[in-house]
Amino acid sequence: MNKVINESSHDRYHVYHGDTVEVAQGLPDNSVGFSVQSPPFESLFTYSNSDRDMGNSDSSEQFWEQYRFLIKEQFRVMKPGRIVAIHCMNLPTSKFHHGFIGIRDFRGEIIKAFQEVGFIYHSEVCIWKDPVVAMQRTKALGLLHKTIKTDSSMSRQGLPDYIVLFRKPGKNDLPIEGEFTHYAGNAILDGFRQVEYNDGRIVQIPIKGQSTSIDVWQNYASPVWWDINQTNTLNYKLARDGADERHICPLQLDVIERCLQLWSREDDIVWSTFMGVGSEGYVALKMGRRFIGAELKESYFNHAVKNLDDALSVGQYDLF
Repeated sequence: MNKVINESSHDRYHVYHGDTVEVAQGLPDNSVGFSVQSPPFESLFTYSNSDRDMGNSDSSEQFWEQYRFLIKEQFRVMKPGRIVAIHCMNLPTSKFHHGFIGIRDFRGEIIKAFQEVGFIYHSEVCIWKDPVVAMQRTKALGLLHKTIKTDSSMSRQGLPDYIVLFRKPGKNDLPIEGEFTHYAGNAILDGFRQVEYNDGRIVQIPIKGQSTSIDVWQNYASPVWWDINQTNTLNYKLARDGADERHICPLQLDVIERCLQLWSREDDIVWSTFMGVGSEGYVALKMGRRFIGAELKESYFNHAVKNLDDALSVGQYDLF
């Protein structure tokens, strides 16, 4: 029985309120040009009390039993030669839940699971995060300065985010062509000037007469992205109602835009399996792509529809 509760559509998007695995089962083979998603970090954050919520799992084994169903469908739905981008981080352990304080290689488990269904482990980028902010938010023992003073054997570095890329085997029949016209990020590049999008977001474009696409590429090709503003999220920019529910960890808009610049083309169908409040769809629509998304939680789904409609009402990114 299909558990889609509600859906909303436009000629540029179609989004579903329901179980993402069952939504995926209804998508055609070889139909999606690019997928970017931030899956639940097992039970690190609990988004709802639904049994269908992967983040509401009782154990790691239960989470992976559910997630593998989705990964299998994702392999079927992606076009040959195209990319899936997974946003993730390694997971801290605790004495209460695991019996020890340490780190679990969640990133490595994702790589193994995607390879098992046939994806090629294509690439990855590490996204720097401020350890001071992480310390203030989590109070993690390993990040506290007092740990250095008492027993530094328990100190550790902060946990970065990762974008891990997987490619479906086969030839990409529609090459993603064209040079970069702008740079998304906080670093100030030589030969660029800052401009403001019509929705208030600041990016950099080349000074007239400069050929600078290679400069953008050299920064994007770095294995570490140092200049991602962690607060540049959809909620940060667009949340208007103080009573609205907030997504715990929306993906930064610059990260989404870089991914779309690198691995998608105009009019591609972009798919987010865990849509949340619609961050991936918002950027995709403003960059001239189409979007499919699924979200289990009603408040997130409603907020996502509002954000997608906002993206279409404002129009595509316009640097002037």
